[in-house]
Amino acid sequence: MDIRNIVVAEKFIGIRLDVVVADYFEDKSRSYIQGLIEKEKVKVNNVVKKSNYKLRENDGITVETPDPIELNAKPEDIPLDILYEDSDVIVINKPQGMVVHPASGNLTGTLVNALLFHCKDLSGINGVTRPGIVHRIDKDTSGVIVVAKNDNAHNKLAEQFKEHSVTRIYIALTENVIKKEEDTIDAPLGRHPVEKIKMAVVKDGKRAVTYYKVLERFKANTLIECKLETGRTHQIRVHLAYKKFALVGDPIYGFNKQRFNLKGQMLHAQKLGFIHPTTNKYIEFETPLPKYFERILTILRNELN
Repeated sequence: MDIRNIVVAEKFIGIRLDVVVADYFEDKSRSYIQGLIEKEKVKVNNVVKKSNYKLRENDGITVETPDPIELNAKPEDIPLDILYEDSDVIVINKPQGMVVHPASGNLTGTLVNALLFHCKDLSGINGVTRPGIVHRIDKDTSGVIVVAKNDNAHNKLAEQFKEHSVTRIYIALTENVIKKEEDTIDAPLGRHPVEKIKMAVVKDGKRAVTYYKVLERFKANTLIECKLETGRTHQIRVHLAYKKFALVGDPIYGFNKQRFNLKGQMLHAQKLGFIHPTTNKYIEFETPLPKYFERILTILRNELN
């Protein structure tokens, strides 16, 4: 059992208890927090309150959260598109629809399950459910991801991601026609103030910077290249939606248009470059657009003729 004490910040005075607690627990949904409140695991000044209690000045909140249930990832014989592998790292071209690591609701069929079958060793820094995982790309985003095979490699790669020195280039298809040839989106990201499963541009969020340039324009869509300076959760998806250029097929941030019977957003991690943890030499990997992506582009190009 983990017990956390929260001193209510001035900006939260007059705000609902469940909203405030959810803001402090960014990795938990609002429904999860409401469940804790219903189970009397959340108290204000040592008194049980309901979710709609409006916080007052000098209120103190105590939150009890149960110990997490440790999940065990099991090896599964799932084919991998391996771009590169040595004793330190393995670089994979992840298909759209594959979750990176097991979690509630996705215990099997993940990249980690496949890696455990393929590799004898993976770094143990992130525990039994995320061995080797240094960074992630969304389930429905395809493309290049690097995995560490030992702790030394993991630490050195993680430092590069922290310092924003890794090259990360994505190809995206957006709704609407982007007029600027290129632009920089510098807008802080944090949890959506109400819908906790979503990220949003928020005033007190973490700095997030996305550079993009137009590759091709269509009647009502634009193909762009995005380069990340930072790597926040859903960064490209949120930044582009914020600019009214949501990704085609995005089920969370999109415009609810579904012309192409897509299974997720049109976003491909095309290029990944980093300093090798042992050789200290820069290496870079690039993958072509997957067939589902090329199919949509062919349709859009034909509409221009």
